[in-house]
Amino acid sequence: MGYKIGLDLGSTAIKMVLVKNNEIAWSRKVPTAPGQEALALELVKGAVSECGLKESDIDQIAATGYGKKLMSAAGHTVDEISANAQGLHWLSEGRCRTIINIGGQDLKVINLNENGRIADFKMNDKCAAGTGRFFEQAARILDTPLESFGEMSKLADEPLELNSTCVVFAESEIVSLLAKGVPKERIIKGLHHSVARRITHLLGNRNTPKSGDIYLDGGPSQNPGLLEALEDELLMEVKVLPNPQFTVAFGATLSLN
Repeated sequence: MGYKIGLDLGSTAIKMVLVKNNEIAWSRKVPTAPGQEALALELVKGAVSECGLKESDIDQIAATGYGKKLMSAAGHTVDEISANAQGLHWLSEGRCRTIINIGGQDLKVINLNENGRIADFKMNDKCAAGTGRFFEQAARILDTPLESFGEMSKLADEPLELNSTCVVFAESEIVSLLAKGVPKERIIKGLHHSVARRITHLLGNRNTPKSGDIYLDGGPSQNPGLLEALEDELLMEVKVLPNPQFTVAFGATLSLN
């Protein structure tokens, strides 16, 4: 059996995994830009070259994400909800019952049954609040790298109560708070808790798992400050995979089995 490739063509990043025997052998991501198929094919070439393979070693390519229809080289496409569910069910060894996926421009809550099938899901795709784009905008206004948000959040004793998670209104609010001399650490901690409350509201009591585990997935899940805030709001442990930004791309390859 040869290699499989999973491509997640998202709104802010293109993620790729090279998989053999349902194990990730290589992974990489690049920012989304015009010409998504060309960017994805460059990733494929990079994987083949760096892993010392030939193109004939690649059996199949599966694409998912917003740009999946643009990937003509893919022999198979799958919707990102299904790919996310399959990927996390496999990688959690069947323990996952709820996925909170924070994408570049949307927020999803996916409930799984014991067989990894989708039991229910909710999606907040009408507002950028709580998404990767929201955090990118906040980082720009605060002139602070996103990678520093987790550590800076820990330096604040109490989160600042923010009035809005809307990107437009939050931007004005953050600018106003900075002008008043409010420390960035308190603002960042407040952002985390504000987003965590929004996630909790979307999750709702009906979708809170009674058994199994809950996982935070997607790029922003690597932010320990957000994870801590979400656990505080839910009053339960929330788990994160080692490489959560590649779960959907990996799940796409499972649809090829």
